[in-house]
Amino acid sequence: MDFQELTDSALKNAPPVLPWTVFADWIHVEPGIVRGWYERGYLPTVRFGKHLMINVELFRKQLLEKED
Repeated sequence: MDFQELTDSALKNAPPVLPWTVFADWIHVEPGIVRGWYERGYLPTVRFGKHLMINVELFRKQLLEKED
């Protein structure tokens, strides 16, 4: 799956945040690819202590805005 192939429907039942490695597994992408995406600022993140989480809800909203 390519970054551009992620759609709102693919994220519809996601929790609001996911650990980045779990997010990678969930969308069936290698963890290194997801790491590159968040390091380049393509994915919104939030830190809880030492844990980096993908803000799935914000990402979903961003995808919806791009469709308009």
